[in-house]
Amino acid sequence: MSNKIDPPDGRSSSNYISMKKIRVVILLGMVILARDVSAQAAPNTNIRRISYREFIHQIGKGNLEYAAEKFNMRIAEAEAESARVFPDPELTLGVEDNGHRVMKLGYGFQTELSWTLELGGKRRARIDLAHNQQLLTGALLADYYRQLRADAVLVFLESSKHSAHVQLLNDSYLDMKKIADVDSIRFEVGEITAVDAKQSRLEASSLRNEVYDAEHDWRKSLIQLTTLMGEDSRSIQYRPNYQLQFIEVGVDLDTLLTTALQNRSDLLAAIKSKDVSASVLRLAKANRAIDLGINVGLSTNSLVSNQVAPTPSMNTFALGITMPLKFSNTNKGELRMAQLGAQQAEMQYKQIELEIREQVMVAWDRYTSALMQVRQFDSEMLQDAAFIVKGKVYSYQRGETALLEVLEAQRSNNELSVRYLDALYAYLAAIVELQRVSGTWNLEF
Repeated sequence: MSNKIDPPDGRSSSNYISMKKIRVVILLGMVILARDVSAQAAPNTNIRRISYREFIHQIGKGNLEYAAEKFNMRIAEAEAESARVFPDPELTLGVEDNGHRVMKLGYGFQTELSWTLELGGKRRARIDLAHNQQLLTGALLADYYRQLRADAVLVFLESSKHSAHVQLLNDSYLDMKKIADVDSIRFEVGEITAVDAKQSRLEASSLRNEVYDAEHDWRKSLIQLTTLMGEDSRSIQYRPNYQLQFIEVGVDLDTLLTTALQNRSDLLAAIKSKDVSASVLRLAKANRAIDLGINVGLSTNSLVSNQVAPTPSMNTFALGITMPLKFSNTNKGELRMAQLGAQQAEMQYKQIELEIREQVMVAWDRYTSALMQVRQFDSEMLQDAAFIVKGKVYSYQRGETALLEVLEAQRSNNELSVRYLDALYAYLAAIVELQRVSGTWNLEF
């Protein structure tokens, strides 16, 4: 069955077809203009762009979990200060009635001041323990920030990847929407069949659904990004002012291993944990030493007016030393626990050292693999795919190419572009992991 339409007013067929083409071109231009204007008229007013440096600064300043962890440092400082306190002296006041009303034996008053003299270096051991615990807390805080910073940068990069993905799919959707709008006009004038018009419209709807899914992932990453910065995502959302791009890093495995064993904050924390265990052991040994109690007392007895044994008033001074009997030293449980804790800290240190070597080697292998994958893509490959899509669309609009070829070219271009974005993100994420496991940070995006 022929799709040819005869001119209704007797004009020549060639002139009538030319007029239809002019009409289609004019309508095509109107559709493209309308789509471009509508795309520019809906800015995301609740999104604020933020650079990488600003983001890193805000993570250290505004992240609420990190702010809560900082209190541990202040608590450790307070504990170190309290460890310097000497034992408090004790003042005892007393009064006694010797039956003065009946037997006329007078009254007595006692005053005693006692103080514990710690021996065996207990106070020094407590101060040393509190100091090492403070250093351990600082190392743990640094390690917490090391993990937080790396995780936050991964979210930053992931958000940038989702943004590029949304832009890619949205451009494809807009191009297909333009084709579908023009195809509906071409069908009305009889240039294409109803099947082709419906097919282009269905493809546009399918691409729009893909855009919705990509936008959901993008908004989710923006919410995570904003939350990491300590902000309420309902009032403001931050958008990375960054596009994924390939960067060169000069690293080798041996240097990474050496750097990690020197700089890793968790290894430093393991060393400080050994120091803490040694301090606990010294304190346990010091606690086995006896403490002396020094007592100074003054007693006053009033006048005894008893006729049988009258006694003048008098004052009595007393000085004494209290020495405890340390039967508890037969129980060596506290000392044994401290010794086992020191051995445990040593084993944990060696284990962390092995884990660091393992993490560096795994991160290095991941980096080299990601580098090889991203190098498979080049700018010419991506440009050629986009050029093919434009060529197919142009040929289709001139009636020289089937719609199926346009769709195949567009899908290939989208698949290639998405694969490149994933490979580039994986490569940048591998660099972040190298920085994390090596205990250094000199990234600039």
